[in-house]
Amino acid sequence: QAQLVESGGGSVQAGGSLRLSCAASGSIFSINGMGWYRQAPGKERELVAAITSGGSTNYADSVKGRFTISRDNAKNTVSLQMNSLKPEDTAVYYCHAKIFRSRFGSDYDYWGQGTQVTVSS
Repeated sequence: QAQLVESGGGSVQAGGSLRLSCAASGSIFSINGMGWYRQAPGKERELVAAITSGGSTNYADSVKGRFTISRDNAKNTVSLQMNSLKPEDTAVYYCHAKIFRSRFGSDYDYWGQGTQVTVSS
């Protein structure tokens, strides 16, 4: 089995910055897409940013120009730099990865445990 462990998050005032990191470990042959999702109270989980193994990125419109996703394929890590944070960014943020456990078969979805980001006005 593989697992994702997140770090970072916390509380910050509006306009501030935070950095989230996520490390994948365990039974990993390779990692396909990686990304970050978030879920605010009473709302559905939504994609924040995603990055392919080749480095192509995709962002939610609400975070474009403020958030930057990056990954280190050698270390199996993905990070999310969040700048100009707004109160509406407050949510639990989840790391996600599609992991191949062997050279055969399909990839599997893995999720981190979630980390709270709170932005106060």
